[in-house]
Amino acid sequence: MARGGARTGLFGRRDECKVLDDLLAQARAGRSGVLVLRGEAGIGKTELLNHLLGRATGCRVVRAAGVQSEMELSYAGLHQLCAPLLPHLDDLPEPQRNALRTAFGMRVGDAPDRFLVGLATLSLLAGAVGDEPLLCLVDDAQWLDRVSVQILEFVARRLLAESILLVLAVRESGSREILAGLPELPVRGLNESESRRLLDSVVTGPLDQRVRDRIIAETRGNPLALLELPRGLTAVELAGGFAGPGARPLSSQIEAGFLRRIRSLPPEAQQLLLIAATEPVGDVTLLRDAAERLGISGDTAVTHAEASGLMTLGTWVRFRHPLVRSAAYRAVGFEERRRVHAALADSIDASVYPERRVWHLASAATGPDEAVAAELEGSAGRAYARGGVAAAAAFLHRATELTPDPVRRGARALAAAQAQYQAGAFDVARELVDAAELSHLDEAGAAQATLLRGQIMSAAKNASAGLPLLLEAAKRLQPYDAVLAGETYRDAIYAALTAGRLSTGGVRDVAEAVLSARGHVDTESRENLLLTGLARVITEGYSAGAPILREAVDAFRTGGLSREEALGWLPLVCRMAHSTWDFAAWSELSARLVDLARSNGALAVLPSALLLRLSNRVFAGDLRGADSLAVEANAIGEATGSSFFAHYGALVVEPFKGRESTTRQAIETLTRDRVLRDEGKVTTATQWAAAVLYNGLCRYDEAFASAERGCENPQELGLSLQSRVELVEAAVRLGRTAQAVEAVWTIEEMAQVSATDWALGISAATRALVSEGQAADLLHREAIERLDAAQARMDGARARLRYGEWLRLEQRQAEARSQLGEAHTMLGEAGADAFAERARRELQAVGVRVRKRASATPVVLTAKEVEIARLAQGGFTNPEIGARLFLSPHTVEWHLRKIFAKLGISSRKEIGSAQLEGMPTTS
Repeated sequence: MARGGARTGLFGRRDECKVLDDLLAQARAGRSGVLVLRGEAGIGKTELLNHLLGRATGCRVVRAAGVQSEMELSYAGLHQLCAPLLPHLDDLPEPQRNALRTAFGMRVGDAPDRFLVGLATLSLLAGAVGDEPLLCLVDDAQWLDRVSVQILEFVARRLLAESILLVLAVRESGSREILAGLPELPVRGLNESESRRLLDSVVTGPLDQRVRDRIIAETRGNPLALLELPRGLTAVELAGGFAGPGARPLSSQIEAGFLRRIRSLPPEAQQLLLIAATEPVGDVTLLRDAAERLGISGDTAVTHAEASGLMTLGTWVRFRHPLVRSAAYRAVGFEERRRVHAALADSIDASVYPERRVWHLASAATGPDEAVAAELEGSAGRAYARGGVAAAAAFLHRATELTPDPVRRGARALAAAQAQYQAGAFDVARELVDAAELSHLDEAGAAQATLLRGQIMSAAKNASAGLPLLLEAAKRLQPYDAVLAGETYRDAIYAALTAGRLSTGGVRDVAEAVLSARGHVDTESRENLLLTGLARVITEGYSAGAPILREAVDAFRTGGLSREEALGWLPLVCRMAHSTWDFAAWSELSARLVDLARSNGALAVLPSALLLRLSNRVFAGDLRGADSLAVEANAIGEATGSSFFAHYGALVVEPFKGRESTTRQAIETLTRDRVLRDEGKVTTATQWAAAVLYNGLCRYDEAFASAERGCENPQELGLSLQSRVELVEAAVRLGRTAQAVEAVWTIEEMAQVSATDWALGISAATRALVSEGQAADLLHREAIERLDAAQARMDGARARLRYGEWLRLEQRQAEARSQLGEAHTMLGEAGADAFAERARRELQAVGVRVRKRASATPVVLTAKEVEIARLAQGGFTNPEIGARLFLSPHTVEWHLRKIFAKLGISSRKEIGSAQLEGMPTTS
C-alpha cells in the first residue's frame, strides 16, 4: 500500500537547485535574473519554487499563481503578484501610477496602454527592492490571463541591475507556448535510480519487481506520478497484479488518481472540494459561506478534506496540486456545478467583486437570461475602463450567448467581436462577426460589421488586405454616422497610401469614394478638407488638391485639438504637411504628436509619431535628434516584439551617414518581411533610401536606378516626391539631361502650387542643375536662401555642396571654397558623413587642406548608451530616462556607470561637457 503524509527534501534535483541558488546569489549581489521553469504537470516545478522560497532569507518575496478559471480576468495575475507592493504606487511617475491604478480597478480613467502598465510594473518592482533583493515567484503561468503574461514578459526582458529574481513555472503546452525567448530551465523526469528511491519512500509492504518496473516505466520519472499513482492501487495490485492504462497521458493518469481519492471521501467533503475548485480566489470565508448555503457542515467537511491531503485551509485555500482542482470540478455533472456557481454568486458581495459574481451567475445559467447578459455587458464596460480588453471580450462573448432577443444579440455579438479584435483574437472575432450578421442587424450595424471585418483583415494580414472592406464600410456608414465614416475614409486612405501599388481597391478607388460621398466635397471642416484635398491630388493632380491640403494642414496647426482628434488625425496631417512641402507645419505638428503620444502613454500611436518626427529631423539636418528618436522607437519595438521600428529608423537615417552596410541591411530586412513585402510604400521608401545613399557615395548609376523605382508611384506622395529630387542629381551626373529636365518640370509645377520656401528652394536647386551661366548661379543662390528660410538644413547643406561643385567647374575657386567650406561644416556637424566627404574632396580640388580627425582610439558607446547620456545631459532624471526608453531607474543607473567609465568621468555633473556628437556607436 502507499504511505500517506508529507515528504520533505527533493530527490534528484541537485543541478536544478544549483541553478536557482546561483541566480539568488546573483540577485543578492545586485544583478537581476529571470528563469522560466518549463515541464509537464507534476514534474516538480512547484517544489523548485518552494526550494527558492526556503533559501530566501533576507529577501522580500512576492508570489502569484495562475488559475484556469481566472484566465479571462485581465490583470488578475499581475494584481496578485503586485498586491503587497501597492503601498509604493505613489512613488511612481504620475502616468505610470495612473495606468496601474486603472488596470487594477483602483481608479476610473481611460483604458491604459499595456506597455505603460508594463513600465509601471517594472518601476514598482524595482522601487520595492530597497536594501534587500526582491524574489518574484509565479506558478502555473500557463493559466495567467493573457495581459498579465504580456506584462511579465515585458518586465522580464528589461530586468538587468535591480536585484530582482523573477522565476516563472509553466506547464509544457504544444498549443500555447508562452514566455518563449526568456532564459529557460527544462525540468525533466528523474532518472531511474532517483525514481526508485522516491517510489520506495511512499510504498510500504511488498512490491513485486515487475510492478515496480512498470510503475517506473509509465511514470517516466515524474515525481508527482510516483507519489500519487501507487495510492490508487490495492495491496494485491502492488504485490503482483498491477495493470495501468498506459495509453493515456500521464497528467490524465495523475488526475484520475486524484479523482479516485476525491470520490472516496464523504459527500460533504467532495462538495467542499468542488466549491473550492469553482472559486479560484481561495477565500476561506467565501468558501464557508457558500458551503452553508448548500447545507454543508463546514467543520466536518473541512476535517475530511484536509485529512485526505488534497486540500488545506489556512489563511487561504490551497490544493495539493492544480490537477486536484480540475479533478474536483470534473467529478460531478453540470447540475451540481451549476448549483455551486449559484451559491457562490449569492455569497459574493456585488459591490466589491461584481465581475466574479456575474461570471458565476453566467455559469449557473441554464438558458438565455437577459438580466445576466445585461450584467455581463456592464462588467465588460468596467473591464474596458481598466484596459482589460480580453476580459471585456469574454464578458461580451458570454453575454451574447445568454441574450434572448435576436436584435440585441446581434449588437452584443458585434461588440464582442470588436473586443476580441482589440485583444488580438482575430479568428474568434471573425466568428462573432458571422454570428452578428446572422442576427437582426440594422443598416448601421451591418456597416459596422463590414468595418470590423476590414480592420481584422488589416491587422491579421496587412494594410492592403483589409482595404476593400474598409472602403465599403465607409460608404455604408456615411448616411448613419458621418464622423465614423470620415474616420474610416481616413484609415482607408492612409492604408491605401501605405499599400501603394494595388491593381484594384487602391488609393485611387478610395479617393474617388471620398469625393463621391455626401458631405466631403466643398465642406469647411478641416477633416473633410484634408480628405478632399488628398483625394483631389490623387484623382485630379497635385495642382487641384494641394491648395486644399495646405488649408487643411494650417487649420489643424492653428486650431484646437482634443486628445482623440490629435492622436487620430495628426499622423495623416503630418504626412500631408510633408507632401505639400510645408516644413514649418511638419516640424511643429510632428513634435506636437510625439509629445502628446508620450504624455498620454499612447503607445499604439507613438511609434509612427516617432518615425514621422524622425524623418522631419533628418531633413532639418538634426541626425543627432533623429538617432535619439530611433533609439526610442527601437525601445518600443523591443517592447512589442517588432523589429520594424529599428529597421525603418535606420532606413531614413543611415543613408545620409553614408553607411552602406547598415542601409542595405535595413532595406533587405524590410523587403524580405513577409507582412511588409507587398506594401508599395516599403518599395518607395527603400528605393529612396538607396538613391540618397548612392548619391552621397557618388555612385550615380545605382542612385539613378533606385530613384527611378522610388518615384514610380507619385500618388504615394512623401518619399516618392523626394525620390524625384534624388533622380535629378543622379541624372545630371550621368549626362541624362532629358530625364533630369522632365523631373525638374514636375518639381517646379508642385513648387508653384505649394509656394513654400522649402518647395521653391528645392525647385530652384534642381533647376540650377540643368541650367547654365548666370541663370544657374542665381538659382543656386535662391535655393540656399529659401532652404535656409525654411530651416531645411540638410537640403540647404546639400545645395551649398552642389553650388560649390558647380563654382569649381566654372573656375570660380574662391567662391567655391566658401560654399564648399560651409557645406563641409554643416554636413559634418549633421553627421552626414558621405556628403561631407564629397565636400572634403571638392575642397582639396580647390586647394584647401581639410584636417582629418585625430587617429586616437575613439570612445565607443552603444546607441542606447549615447541616448541615455544625451538625456542625462538634458537634465532628465533616471526615472524620466527609464520612462522614455522602457527601462527601470536602476538599469538606467547601471548604464550611466558604464558610460562614466568609458568617458573617464565620475558623475552626472561632468556628463554635460562630454562630446557626444559624432561619437562612434555600436548596436
